[in-house]
Amino acid sequence: MTILITGGTGTLGRPTAELLTVAGRDIRVLSRTPGPGRVVGDLSTGAGLTEALTGVDTVLHLATTASGRDVAQTTLLVDACRAAGVTHLVYISIVGVDAVPYPYYRAKLACERVIESSGIPCTILRATQFHSFLRMFANLSRRLPVILNLNVPDQPIAVEEVSQRLVELVEAGPSGRVADIGGPEQLRLRDAIDLLQKAEGTHKPVWTLPLVGRTIRTFKEGRHMPGLPGYGRETFAEFVEREVRR
Repeated sequence: MTILITGGTGTLGRPTAELLTVAGRDIRVLSRTPGPGRVVGDLSTGAGLTEALTGVDTVLHLATTASGRDVAQTTLLVDACRAAGVTHLVYISIVGVDAVPYPYYRAKLACERVIESSGIPCTILRATQFHSFLRMFANLSRRLPVILNLNVPDQPIAVEEVSQRLVELVEAGPSGRVADIGGPEQLRLRDAIDLLQKAEGTHKPVWTLPLVGRTIRTFKEGRHMPGLPGYGRETFAEFVEREVRR
């Protein structure tokens, strides 16, 4: 089995590529810059995709952007996959993309629909945000005298556990949209901030932003969480302890 991974140098792509390599799979990582184990290609223009997909059986589409280009890039990739005769397209999405009217989530849902209507046998996995996302959110306030907070819950999951699930799905073959996955607990963002501050020895005041509107309401309702028990096993506190030891 030859596998092409988009986003293979990113937060999710790196551990997924490592697991597949350990499993003895032939891995190619799509990148705009050359390097060991990489094939050069550009999802924005389509340049290099034909060559990158030659001989590929399975594509793991993990690449994503924050600039609204996901749908166009996914459409280009799907067209190239169809022309190359790819027999399995695996896509990582986010829990709640069909319920939360946030533009990034809506783009993910549109990508799902592009893939589902492509005619290519596919697997779509929705996961919750990674533990590292909550840490990144808290770090956005690192230059401020306070930490900004949202009054919302979350069910974060270890990125390594999402990678493991993706490898299982690659091995299983096309499965359509599979069950959503999340971490083993639901906690409020304020709880995560408190755990981070305790581990890092900081004592900044926390200000909760009084946001309103449909998007924040759906987050408050937990529409972005799959419920318990979760697929993941590592708690956020365990993630924080692991990170502090590094």
